[in-house]
Amino acid sequence: MAAAIRARALSPVELADHYLDRVERLDPQVGAYVTVTAEQAREQAKQAERDVLDAADPAALPPLHGVPVPIKDLNMVNGVRMTFGSDVFADLTGFADDNVVCLLRQAGSVLLGKTATPEFGLPCYTESAVAPPARTPWDLARSAGGSSGGAAAAVAAGLAPVAQGSDGGGSIRIPSSACGLFGIKPTRGRISQGPVIPDLFGLSTNGPIARTVRDAALLLDVMAGPMPGDLYAAPPVEGTFLSHADRPPGRLRIARSRRPAVPDAEVHPDCVAAYEEASALLEELGHEVVELPPVFGPELVPHFELLWGVMATLTPVPDEREHLLQPLTRWLRERGKATTAPQLFRAHAALQGALRAAFPVMNEFDAILHPTLAQPPAPVGYFHDQEPAENFRRQKHFTPFCAAYNISGQPAVNVPLSWNAEGLPIGVMLAGRLGGEGTLISLAAQLEEARPWIGRKPPIWDA
Repeated sequence: MAAAIRARALSPVELADHYLDRVERLDPQVGAYVTVTAEQAREQAKQAERDVLDAADPAALPPLHGVPVPIKDLNMVNGVRMTFGSDVFADLTGFADDNVVCLLRQAGSVLLGKTATPEFGLPCYTESAVAPPARTPWDLARSAGGSSGGAAAAVAAGLAPVAQGSDGGGSIRIPSSACGLFGIKPTRGRISQGPVIPDLFGLSTNGPIARTVRDAALLLDVMAGPMPGDLYAAPPVEGTFLSHADRPPGRLRIARSRRPAVPDAEVHPDCVAAYEEASALLEELGHEVVELPPVFGPELVPHFELLWGVMATLTPVPDEREHLLQPLTRWLRERGKATTAPQLFRAHAALQGALRAAFPVMNEFDAILHPTLAQPPAPVGYFHDQEPAENFRRQKHFTPFCAAYNISGQPAVNVPLSWNAEGLPIGVMLAGRLGGEGTLISLAAQLEEARPWIGRKPPIWDA
């Protein structure tokens, strides 16, 4: 799309109208958007078209010039409604642009709207009080996952070409798996969380969700870069991320594991089958695939849970509006408020100690393969209709692999290689060394070429 716009073969206005029309017709079924910025999108598209026509050299225009990109509703856009997925903030208007939004603006993108997220981005599904549930277009009775569920649903249903998401415990990889997409959780510090959202624990990061590896790599190039005040900085990348999508990865040493860290979590046969198929494909492509020695055990789970509860308290909620919070959010915030400073520091120290032991083992490998999820996409309401403790237990058993790489800060991607007999996407996850997004992109591009998934589209795509 970007190339066609620069070649003056495609109008940004046509493109914006195309997506806005699809959103109006189909989003009531999908639940991808919480706010649609139709007027702003058309104004931006008209300006983008004028800039193309006036440019002496359209090839010099920014890389996403005229391309629509929605923003997750956990990220602030100046002058646009901002709910955090919560009734508490149903009437809030953004008062600044997040750094990642500034970079997407500078790249020439057009804002279609804000994509749905669960309250404060805490759950792994997207069902909130401010918008309908986000559903995977592959089966509208099932959840798109979360917390970037709206972003993934939008891309999978053809309501956006790509989307910005964020990931604090799997929130890009989970919905990418549920929606049959390629998503990247970058290395800690690769993309700024600022200027409003703190990065105290380094668990969460912004990242791209796309249908192809090259699209995601381009979006990562646009979004990446440190900003003043960031607490973390990622190792530099050689060249662009997009250039890595065109580089053969060479013969890699890849470890694999389907042993979940969460006690009693069981991996569904469909997820095992996808994992085994991916392992076989990697070997067919010439890579060495070996078993990963144990690195992350069940002893880490309570420490992550403690941090998650504390993070739930970081969003300020006036006492008189606490009753508007959903039961799970209140439950997590109560756990967080009951945590003492010594408990928090001990949990943080325990996680760091575990990482110091794990990195020498993990760094022996170029990549690590896991199932992305332990189960196929879950029915809408499977988590949300339960009491908080059971809700949280089900979430842990659904996604026992993703959070380890938020703790470690390593990059990780969902690769949509498989669909089960019911036609549901079943992703696999590849994690890399710190700073190793380029290797993951090269490897994922090789897998995409070997087993193309771009031809798979849900029925709603042609609606």
